[in-house]
This record gives sequence, C-alpha cells and structure tokens, in this order.
Amino acid sequence: MEQYIFLHGLGQTPADWEKVICNLPVENVLCPNLFEACGRASYEMLLKQFEEQFASYEVLHLCGISLGAVLALHYAIKHPGQVKSLVLIAPQYKMPKALLSIQNVIFWCMPNAAFQSMGVKKKDMIAMSNSMKKINLQQELQYVSCPVIILCGKKDKANIKAALSLHTKIKQARIFLVENAGHELNVEQPEKTAELIMSFYKALAIKPKICYIINTKKEQPPTRGLAN
Repeated sequence: MEQYIFLHGLGQTPADWEKVICNLPVENVLCPNLFEACGRASYEMLLKQFEEQFASYEVLHLCGISLGAVLALHYAIKHPGQVKSLVLIAPQYKMPKALLSIQNVIFWCMPNAAFQSMGVKKKDMIAMSNSMKKINLQQELQYVSCPVIILCGKKDKANIKAALSLHTKIKQARIFLVENAGHELNVEQPEKTAELIMSFYKALAIKPKICYIINTKKEQPPTRGLAN
C-alpha cells in the first residue's frame, strides 16, 4: 500500500494541512503530530521516532513544510528505496544557525499558552529548535533518487535562497516559486499548493481517490517564528 505523509512545520499542527488535503484527491493520507509522540525534544529523537513509525510501509510519498521538509528530505536520504516522491516546501538542507537563534528569542517572548495547541511546552520547542542547528545534509543529497518538487513563497526571504540552491543540488528536482506567499504556503495559499502538488502527483501517474485523515484536533495554531 502506498502511503501519503504530510508533515507540518515547527510552530504548526497537522490541522494546518487540512485545506490543502481537502483539495487533494489522494487516498491513504496521514498527517502525524510530530511532537505528540516525541519523548525528548530533539531533532534526533524526532527522526528516530518517525523512522520507527513508518518503517513497515512499503511505499511512502512524503510532503513536508519547513521542519517537515527537512525531516522528509532526511528520511528520503536514509531510505531511498522506500520513498517514491518528495514535496519539499520552504526547505533547508543546512540549517541557518543565526536564523534559528532569532526564532528562539521570539519563542522565549511568547506566552506558554501559545504552545498549548501543539501539545508541546515552550522549553521543548526551543530545545527542538536548538537541536536542529546541527543539521547539514549537503553531502548526502546525492542519495535522493525519487522525483522531487520544491515549493517556496516568493516572499519567504528566510528560505527562498536555500530552496533555489537545493534545486541545483538535486538533479531531478523541479521548483516553483509562488506569488503573493510567504513561509506557510499550506496556510496562505492552500488551493495553489494543492494544485501544484496534484500536478506533480499526476505526472507520477498516481490515480486519485478521495480519502484523508487529519490526525489532530482542530485548534488555532500559535504565532509562527521566522524559520519554523
């Protein structure tokens, strides 16, 4: 069975994918909460948890935004035979340490209640962000063997340079820059995001069927950071 996984960003919840998925007629869709089952707030533990959760699936189609895009890319590098397509939105492959430090300052200034909708504590969110500073996948991009589409908002100044650079480093990747959009394409331009993703899936000869699962409560997410 082919499974479609949609991964949210740091500062988002799975519910942020709902408007995109409502416009995407694909079957077997999961939107896991990346923080719900992660015992320790670190990227290393998140990756390990994700690998354990989806190791038994024969075929995965991964779509992620920001943190979710990094996780999807990293998983595809480690499991090239399992991942059959990648949709990377506002991706990074070598984390900008200065930007993450600025984001952590913003997180510190936010009230604890702002993180409740994600089911995560402020200190754990900051710890997760700090652990991401170590990420550098540049030397491993050669192992990405599946079809790839990269999406980025033209107003996403924090990530557009990395998106363009990543496009040049993965030979089979295609890239689309979305007008009038910033960092959170799945929230700001859900219909356009769905249109681009579906066009990509159709090119892979994927037969559409309507069936989606949102694996979360519908709650209002908190204010976002700069590079979630």
